[in-house]
Order: sequence, then structure tokens, then C-alpha cells
Amino acid sequence: MLLRLKKLIVCCLGVLFLITAESAFAQKSGFTVVIDPGHGGRDPGAIGSGSKEKDIVLAVGKKLGELIRNSHPDVNVLYTRDTDRFVELNKRAEIANKAKADLYISLHCNALDRRKRSPQGVETFVLGLHRSKDNLDVAKAENSVILYEEDYSTKYQGFNPNEPESYIMFEFMTDQYLQQSVYFASLVQNRLVNNSKRANRDVRQAGFLVLREVAMPSILVELGYISNASDERYMKTESGQKSLANSVYLAFKEYKREYDKKSHVFTHPQQRKTTADSAPKTGITDTATSEYRIQFLTAPRKLANNSSQLKGLNPVDFYVDGSTYKYTYGRSSDLNEATKTLRTVQTRFKDAFIVEFKDGKRVK
Repeated sequence: MLLRLKKLIVCCLGVLFLITAESAFAQKSGFTVVIDPGHGGRDPGAIGSGSKEKDIVLAVGKKLGELIRNSHPDVNVLYTRDTDRFVELNKRAEIANKAKADLYISLHCNALDRRKRSPQGVETFVLGLHRSKDNLDVAKAENSVILYEEDYSTKYQGFNPNEPESYIMFEFMTDQYLQQSVYFASLVQNRLVNNSKRANRDVRQAGFLVLREVAMPSILVELGYISNASDERYMKTESGQKSLANSVYLAFKEYKREYDKKSHVFTHPQQRKTTADSAPKTGITDTATSEYRIQFLTAPRKLANNSSQLKGLNPVDFYVDGSTYKYTYGRSSDLNEATKTLRTVQTRFKDAFIVEFKDGKRVK
């Protein structure tokens, strides 16, 4: 068993290196997003009292794609499936990798054994080592789709979704896209909670096969618990599906805006200089630059600097939104640096996320 596991780890690392290398040196233009509605065809996914996961995620996925296409003509939107058909996990990744996609969004619904009381809410996953049994159970459920495939043991180098030792490989894998994935996951989770008013079950890490195979920033969104009556009713409705799609779209819009800023800086430095030099002299200089902070807490009143609610974070800032005080930690013009700070803050405040400021005002 140990020998087989070692071979599996080495093989997976080799595949990851080849895929990453191909992506890194590929010449491409434009932005491509792949929307991956989970399950399909003979694989219904999780089953609720009157709905199936495969139908809900397909509906939300197509609405999301339409929103992106209508507002971003420069974005190429691809689907792993846009009809009720079964697509193998490795084929889903292949679609994204062949297109040299820039972002991968996998949509799912969560479920709990009907003998247990089901929780509710949304959670957004990135590839990584699951830190809890709950995360492992979610990964097992979603990875079990390979059992519908022929010769899955050979195709996935001996991976068995029901064997905990199969997941050891994720400890040995490094994901160069992890920071971008965590950033996008935080944006999505924040929008789903605040725009769609879903219960917050946090951004998490777990070993998903489909995320392991793709060579780009990627997330897996659990839109709700189909085993929870309230969540299922919401996800079945047209209005619920539109709201979920719109929330993910708003997160995509914010992510794409930052992507475009960075792309312009790194690919058009001379153009930026020329434009600045030739701009008409109006006497007004636009010096506004983005500043990133970590929002970690909201309160109905201003807190004392030594308040126990701040859990030792110091120094902190706050801004007022309506009648609510929103507390932030850290300031950086570097998004990567802000992402590192986010990880630190999330050890104390799991729901923390990145916010952007310009001229001292929150950019929404």
C-alpha cells in the first residue's frame, strides 16, 4: 500500500509540473473563464426532497455565463457542460487546460446524510489539505463522481475517493495559483453571504480532484445544502438561482478588474508612460492608487482600541457604512501581500476578506 501511494504521489507531481510548465510558457491573449456545473447525466449528484444537484448547478452556471458574456465582451466563457450530460472529471480539467483558461469556477450543492440534521449555507473551497473531517467528507462526496467512470483506478493513478490515505498526496503538492484562488474564493464567499443573504460557512481548503487537475486559479462553490429544506427551496427557485449567479458574477467582476490592472502594468509599461506623457495638462493629477485592507469585523458601535472583540489585532482601522462600524486590519498596495495578511487574520476571524480602498473610501 505504501509503495503504491508513493508512486501515486510522484505521478501526480509529475503531471502537475508538466501542466504548470505548459501553462506558464503558453502565449495567449484575452481572458478565458471556465464554468463547471458539477455532475450531470447519469450522475445526479446530491438529491434533495424535490430536486437534483445536477439541475440546480447547471441552471446557475448558465445564468452566470450569460451575465459575464453580456457585460464582458472581452471574456471567453466556456462550459464543461451546458446540457444534462455526464462529463468525466479529467475531461473537465482538460477543457480548461486546453483553452489555457485564466479562471475555473466549479459549482456544486452540498448534502448531509438524511439521518442527520442538515446545516445550511454556502462555502467556497480552494485546493489544499482538508483541516477537518467536514472538509474531507465534502471532498469525498464530490470526488466520488469518478466511480461513475470506467477504469477510474487506472485513469486517476490508483486514487480511491473513499480511502483517506489517497488524500495524502495533497500534502506534497504546491499550488502556484493558491493565493489567487484564495483571493477569488474570498470575493465569492463575501458576495454570496452579503448579496444573496446566505448563511456563511467560510472559505475552506480540501482535496478536490477536479481542482488538482487544472492549471489556473480555481475554486469550488457549494451553493447551499440540498439536504436542508430552506436551502433547497431557495436554490430551486428562479429568483434564488439568479441571485446566486449574480453574486458569483459580482465577485468575478471585481477579480477581473484587478486582473486587468495587473496585466496592464506588466504588459504595457511603455504604453502607460507614453499615455501619461501625452495626456492633456489639466492641472489635476490622478494619484489615486488601490489600497487593500482585511475586513474582519462589523459592530453596531465604535469599539475601544483594547476591546476583546478585536482579538488582539493592532493597529486596526474602521469605516462607517450606514450605522455599522466595519473594522479592517493592515494596509498594502500589493494584492499578494494583502492575501498573505488575510491568511493571518483568518486564524482569528474565519470570515475575514480583502477590501479595496481609494482615497480613503471603500471601493464596492
